[in-house]
Amino acid sequence: MRMKTTYIHGGISHDEATGSVNVPIHQTSTYKQDKVGVHKGYEYSRTGNPTRAALEALIADMEGGIRGFAFASGSAGTHTIFSLFSKGDHIVVGDDVYGGTYRLIDKVLKRLGLTFTIVDTSSLEAIEGAIQRDTKAIFLETPTNPLLKITDIQAVAEISKKHKIISIVDNTFATPYHQNPLKLGADIVLHSASKYLGGHSDVVAGLVTTNDKRLAEELGFLQNAIGGILGPQDSWIIQRGIKTLAIRMEAHEQNALKIVEHLVQHPKVSKVYYPGLASHPGHLTAKKQTTGFGGMVSFELTEGLSAKTFVEKLSLITLAESLGAVESLIEIPALMTHGSIPKKQRLKSGIKDELIRLSVGIEDVNDLIEDLELGFTSV
Repeated sequence: MRMKTTYIHGGISHDEATGSVNVPIHQTSTYKQDKVGVHKGYEYSRTGNPTRAALEALIADMEGGIRGFAFASGSAGTHTIFSLFSKGDHIVVGDDVYGGTYRLIDKVLKRLGLTFTIVDTSSLEAIEGAIQRDTKAIFLETPTNPLLKITDIQAVAEISKKHKIISIVDNTFATPYHQNPLKLGADIVLHSASKYLGGHSDVVAGLVTTNDKRLAEELGFLQNAIGGILGPQDSWIIQRGIKTLAIRMEAHEQNALKIVEHLVQHPKVSKVYYPGLASHPGHLTAKKQTTGFGGMVSFELTEGLSAKTFVEKLSLITLAESLGAVESLIEIPALMTHGSIPKKQRLKSGIKDELIRLSVGIEDVNDLIEDLELGFTSV
């Protein structure tokens, strides 16, 4: 099946027992056993649930994995992935990752004995320089959050294989529609499915997949042991959202391109971050490894202008800490999604107080541009 068809008919897309064109919501915690240890494939819903299994099969199909895993949030998926490692293991992490990922690393995983080196993963030399004898993995986002830096996934995968370590890619911003890290050589792919995959700001979820049999077995064990699984209703909602992912991503990108065109010539904007711009440092790499540039745009107001005043003046674009929804969402990373990162580290990474992150929705783009002008007028 081709990509758009896979999103609708991939995985387990209907119910064999009744012919229902939608997978039922199996709202149950446990399952009847005919005899001790004899059951129909399910025994307890933390270990497995048919509705969740349908979503897990779907994300594996979408990304080219052999097995998928659905979690209660992207952070739960991230934590489970990091649980593959042991005290003393070292991991190279991108310097521009989701603030919640940084918080998990800095406030939780370091206490458990994992060690980390933070680098700009768009620099292959920086990655090579950070690898130590006890390095076990490279964890990165591309495009990054919120500066939309681009990392060459295939090159990182080659570095990982040379050093016999695991490459992990958070593919939330690009989505499987535009980018497939496993096919580029990565070992594990992660999604905050609350974002584009769900697409409607109505559910929190995380998805993980791999094409490595050993990693799949380990992740399956950890998912069950830790227990941060996605419930059946939320699994159903994410699967429903995925069915329209392709047409939504096309609409997001069309609007984003027009908004970027407006922003780059605006006198109150000092910089626009968007990999679709020819001036973007990662533009050529993005063209090579993705089929599109997505709907995320970040921009900096001219120094001294108040990002807080700007976002609070908008009337249509929603001020909120999320992204990837049909409605446009806007936020200030330094004060919101990345507020858990110390200011010194934020500034070192390039996250200035004037930086604004815009998740472009699928509204009429002229309404969105007019709304942005309300913000510009206010500053």
